[in-house]
Amino acid sequence: MPRTPHIEKHFTGSEMVRDIVIGMSDGLTVPFALAAGLTGVVASTGIIVTAGLAEIAAGSIAMGLGGYLAARNDAEHYAAERAREQLEVSERPAQETAEVMEVFRSYGLTDEESAPVVQALCKRPEAWIDFMMRFELGLEKPDPRRALTSALTIGGAYIAGGFIPLGPYMMVSGAQVALVFSVVVTLIALAGFGYLKGLFTGTAPVRGALQTVLIGGLAAAAAFVIARVIS
Repeated sequence: MPRTPHIEKHFTGSEMVRDIVIGMSDGLTVPFALAAGLTGVVASTGIIVTAGLAEIAAGSIAMGLGGYLAARNDAEHYAAERAREQLEVSERPAQETAEVMEVFRSYGLTDEESAPVVQALCKRPEAWIDFMMRFELGLEKPDPRRALTSALTIGGAYIAGGFIPLGPYMMVSGAQVALVFSVVVTLIALAGFGYLKGLFTGTAPVRGALQTVLIGGLAAAAAFVIARVIS
């Protein structure tokens, strides 16, 4: 009887999705809050649009740079830890062998069961170091292009998200009317973004949509109220 082959489907774009989430969520929330806050004190949509564009430019650069530096730091940390593991494997093999045995014990394997695998690893220094990096230190080798990709992804997502709440102010003359449209389109965008984020990350899409709407709505409401109080 023919068997249907088992195909495992795992999501492998977690880093890309994380960058999009970081950029898009801030891009939707911060310019939205800024525009809502300015609407409470100024009537000119031109001023709000100018301030919003300036914020999107500055925010996308700052967020992109932050993503770049974070990815570079991860790569440098991995390289430093790998160099340390290489030195320890070379100079203190007995201690490193004991650490490998301890890793297997943490998974419930006995020393007798682990011994053949440990001996095989000891004959392959690079595989031994890879094993220690992943299972002792919990570190994965970073993509060498990760820093630039992260910067561009976060910055681009921030720009894309920022233009959604600012769009109505570019098309409607009255600030108060533009605010209403901005609230509607931004909340819809936040809900859609939260829902899609949930689908990609494997969490409950509806809960993700509600959480994203709640956070974005609270940020904008706080900015609007603060601007009103100050004015």
